Amino acid sequence: MGKKQLAEQKKRNKEAKIRNKEEKKKLAITKTKKAQKAINQLESILLHTLKIDDVINWNNLLSKKQYPVQRPVKKYLTKKPVKPNFAFIRPEPNISDTNYQLNIGILDKLFPKLKNKKEEEAENRFISDHKIWKKRKHQVDQQNKKLEDNYTERVKKWEIGKLKHDENHEKTIKNWELSKLKYKERQEKTNKKILEKKSQYLNKKEPDAISDYCEMVLANSKYPDYFPQEWDIDYQANTKILIVDYSLPNINSLPTVKAVKYIISKDEFTKTNLSNTALNKLYDGLLYQISLRTIHELYEADVINSINSVVFNGWVNSIDKATGHNINSCVMSLQVAKDEFLVINLAKIDPKICFKQLKGVASTKLHGLSPIAPIISIDKEDRRFVSGYDVVNGMDESDNLATMDWQDFENLIREIFEKKFISSGGEVKITQASRDGGVDAVAFDPDPIRGGKIVIQAKRYTNVVGVSAVRDLFGTTVNEGATKGILVTTADYGPDAYEFAKGKPLTLLNGSNLLHLLEKHGHRAKIDIKEAKKYFAEQKKNNNRMYSDS
Repeated sequence: MGKKQLAEQKKRNKEAKIRNKEEKKKLAITKTKKAQKAINQLESILLHTLKIDDVINWNNLLSKKQYPVQRPVKKYLTKKPVKPNFAFIRPEPNISDTNYQLNIGILDKLFPKLKNKKEEEAENRFISDHKIWKKRKHQVDQQNKKLEDNYTERVKKWEIGKLKHDENHEKTIKNWELSKLKYKERQEKTNKKILEKKSQYLNKKEPDAISDYCEMVLANSKYPDYFPQEWDIDYQANTKILIVDYSLPNINSLPTVKAVKYIISKDEFTKTNLSNTALNKLYDGLLYQISLRTIHELYEADVINSINSVVFNGWVNSIDKATGHNINSCVMSLQVAKDEFLVINLAKIDPKICFKQLKGVASTKLHGLSPIAPIISIDKEDRRFVSGYDVVNGMDESDNLATMDWQDFENLIREIFEKKFISSGGEVKITQASRDGGVDAVAFDPDPIRGGKIVIQAKRYTNVVGVSAVRDLFGTTVNEGATKGILVTTADYGPDAYEFAKGKPLTLLNGSNLLHLLEKHGHRAKIDIKEAKKYFAEQKKNNNRMYSDS
């Protein structure tokens, strides 16, 4: 490389470095703007919601989208093979052709031998030409036969391919139409549920409908991705009080960068973070804003005036510095009546002063995460639950489950499922004895994938369980908001019961399955339906006799 070229290369490298540094300076400015935007967003969390109508637009919830997959277009099929150009052969030589006719002159007439010689030459020429033609014809015929056979084979394959192509296209169209139909059915089903919820909410038919509506309102509230966006809601219909246990972000999840600079001399980026004081102030202000924002959204969306008072309990997940264990603490609690809250001009208030003015309860420094007692707590205990008692340990192979006392049978089922779920940290609770076909026991499985609330019904039957019992179980599962329903019986199920359970979150366990579960956990018993029927018939006879004697 010459001196001139070397100088030009150095110049280009220098210019590239300058451009690179200019780009890095611009990148630092962009990052600073982004950091400031993230902080500003937290500082204006409350103001942001004032620009939004929080009333649920039911019409927008309805799915109106067309089936997203276009109707399949018939794919291009290669054209039918074209008939080949067969090889051409001239007509067969004939002795009468002009080529083989003699030109008889005067000399030929005077000298017969000369004439005979010419005739012989013409005949030989014909014989030679015919021989060549015949050989050529044989070659052409073979060549044309190959072309014909190849063409016939190609046409045959094309026709088979066309038939398959048409069949596949027809199959594709049918599958597409079926998928489209299923899509529309799911869409209609979803829309029907939305309209049912709308009707239940607007007509104030069920307290749960109001809770569901409030859930939707909070779910529509847009926050940064690192916010927990989790809550529990309890609506007390008799007092029209809505209690919200709201998960607040941890201070450690907040952005702390306020500026980014590019140092040219060092060719590196440096970050300037918020001071601890500034971060604590930002965090405290954010939590006060979230409490007021949540209450505002719920009241603004309450178009049927179903809420008289909202209780906001703010909870934070953190690590106890004394023990190192995860803890979930309530750090703020506020109860405010609707008429009191709606007169406040949220656009001009100081969130902390407003919170305190409304008699909110919180420590002076929210970032300290000092736990406080909620003004009103959500009662998460199901009052139907009662204490269970042991049954299984006193059993042996002589015990007939089909003749067991029905309360003992329900406790037995609780014990068996308790043994099943206890290894994964679950629990099983038995409900009050009602014999009304409702929930006999409830299992809580903590598994994040398959777990949740599971309702269990126990049927100590001697006859086949029909589809009505399975329908009842499904209805109970839906009403309880459970992820699964389990029906256990000492007898068996009819085919219609199994058919109804298909595709639903239901498990049907018959007598054989029950005995297997017992054996799996080291217990034995028997199920003798005939003996049970005889036993209950005898009991009935004795009862009748007792009543007739009295």
